[in-house]
Amino acid sequence: MPPRSGALLPCQLRQLRRNATANLRPIRLVAPTLGRSFSVSAPKSHSTDPTFSSVSPDEVSHFNALASSWWDPQGPSRILHLMNPLRHDFIRSCRSSVLDDPPPPSTGLKYLDIGCGGGIFAESAARLPTTASVTAIDPSSEVLSVAKAHARRDPALQSKLTYLNTPIEQLPVPNTPRDGYDVVSVFEVIEHVSHPAQFLDRCTPFVKPGGWLVLSTIARTWMSWLTTNVVAEDLLRMVPKGTHDWRKYINEEELRSHFLQKRTGWAEPRCMGVVYVPGLGWKEVSGSEKVGNYFFGVRRIAEST
Repeated sequence: MPPRSGALLPCQLRQLRRNATANLRPIRLVAPTLGRSFSVSAPKSHSTDPTFSSVSPDEVSHFNALASSWWDPQGPSRILHLMNPLRHDFIRSCRSSVLDDPPPPSTGLKYLDIGCGGGIFAESAARLPTTASVTAIDPSSEVLSVAKAHARRDPALQSKLTYLNTPIEQLPVPNTPRDGYDVVSVFEVIEHVSHPAQFLDRCTPFVKPGGWLVLSTIARTWMSWLTTNVVAEDLLRMVPKGTHDWRKYINEEELRSHFLQKRTGWAEPRCMGVVYVPGLGWKEVSGSEKVGNYFFGVRRIAEST
């Protein structure tokens, strides 16, 4: 029996179904592949290679595009503004958690902020009465120009805050360990570099004995992929699309293993899991470091006297 006028042939129906399927792809709902290996992300010789760089050009380009909106508290960097108070809480908890005799100095502290971006943390650290100086570095000249322009609005920062357009690999290492920094911060950076283990090896010489390396990142789990890539980027548009690469996320146990088993001279690891609650901001949630965002700190063993 011939088809009615206007009716589709079976072969045409099959073609329409194929086209519909191709056009209705779910939003990035593709199972993430196995993430990179943290400790063997680059040959060991790269740690001493003077030409080695952990900077990813694609990541720099991505953040360059966000430079003009860095200080907009309702813009793409909103969640970084909301996270900043917890950064200071975590540093204070790390420094107060070890009972040294004599205790470490509580004033005159020197900070090195690596991957400072537009300066959200660097400015706030420089304003603390306990801070002597903050050196903040970033490989992006565009982003750093925004940081410098914003800092010029507050004359009180001029004597305490220094911005340098450089990756960590090109920053001169202190002449002696005692010339290092009390706090070296690496907030929301390590999941954006090309070789995280080697990158950390370039950061650690800047921590003075008894000082702290503190960082924040995201655990590499199915839950973090769902919340950061699918929900935060694709559905709610809380952060710009392409900000996160799930394969670059780093689990807390990988950091512990790196510092306590594969490197020497480090102790007292600290970790704090945090969760973003819409309408309330970032909140500390015990155990959440296993599935999402967290802070991690480790202390350089103090020299015996």
